[in-house]
Parts: sequence; C-alpha cells; structure tokens
Amino acid sequence: MALDSATVPYELRFDAGRICLDLLSTSHPEERLDALAPLCAWITGSGLVPPGTSLAHADPSWPDAFRELRGSIEKLVRACLDAAERRPGEPVQPGAAAATALARVNALARPAPPAPRAVRAEDGALVRALAGPPECAALVAAVARDAVELLTDPVARSGLCRCAGDNCPIVYLDTSRGRRRRWCSSEVCGNRERVARHRRRAALARP
Repeated sequence: MALDSATVPYELRFDAGRICLDLLSTSHPEERLDALAPLCAWITGSGLVPPGTSLAHADPSWPDAFRELRGSIEKLVRACLDAAERRPGEPVQPGAAAATALARVNALARPAPPAPRAVRAEDGALVRALAGPPECAALVAAVARDAVELLTDPVARSGLCRCAGDNCPIVYLDTSRGRRRRWCSSEVCGNRERVARHRRRAALARP
C-alpha cells in the first residue's frame, strides 16, 4: 500500500552522524524496514526529502532496494573498521564480499539524486522542495553517495566507531571533542551501561 508523508510513529533513530550510518541502524535491535510505511517514515525523518514531501507513489519494492543498499554499506563500513584496527604496517586485504559490496554501492550511487528547488513558503521565505516526486533509485543514490563520500574521506572515515554497548552492532561517526564518545546513544546504550554499573556496585555493597 502506498503511503503519503508518513505520520505513524516508528522507533527509528537518526543519531549515527551520517545518513548512510543511520540506514545501518535500521536493522537493530530488529528489522525496521520490513514494510513500506516505516521506510517512508525513515526517508522523511532522515531528511532525504523535505518535510511534507509526498511519497504516495512509493511501492512495495522500495524496502528491498534500501535493504540491499544497507547490506552493501555495512560490509564496507565493517571492512574499514577492521582495517583501522589492524597493527601498523599490516596489509589490508578486503575479501570478495567487500569487493562485491563496493561495486554495488558504486553502481547504486550512479543515478542522479532528487533535484532540489527553492520555493516560497506561506510567509514568503524560501524553503527547499523537490522538482518532482522522488524516485526510489534517486533516493537510494543519495544514500549511496553519502557512503562513498564518507568512506573516501580519510578524516571523516577516522571517526567511525563501534558502539561500546554490550551486543550493540551500531556504528556511528564520533565528532565529539577529543573523540570521547563511547556509545551510539547516551540515552540507550549509555544509560543501559550506567544502570548495569549501579547494579554491580549495589551488589558489591550488600553484606
């Protein structure tokens, strides 16, 4: 079923620091993009399209396209993190899966992303809109291009971090001062760790 601008509340997060990393977060702790409605909510919430953009033309093939891109980006991001954790001088030898993922991301990044235009809002201010209904390939291309830009920028790439939370696979971009960020979210994994520490201290204090 097609959906206009999604208004249904879904448990979606946009705190990884880049839109391509936010896409990776949609698979944890469970699949979020298993239907068209949550995907449209993610597209709107991520800022891929301006607020109020109609997605009534979206069809059920869209979630598959975004999940495919997500899988390829994840392989590349994990490969970059693994390479960064190798000892200095140790050769980097990406496997066949990473090579296939790289070719796929490059192919998906090829179409032009949605074309923006400036329009007058009711108060006369200029706001961003799209030149036409955004097609799936164009939206996927925008996310794929973000991944290409992130992974080819040495400074940005060096900020990639794995969440320190137990059993949390989320990767985020650490832009904090001194690169001291430890968790994908202080409110989620950070709070869980603080609660666990409190319980450990309380257990040790008991006679």
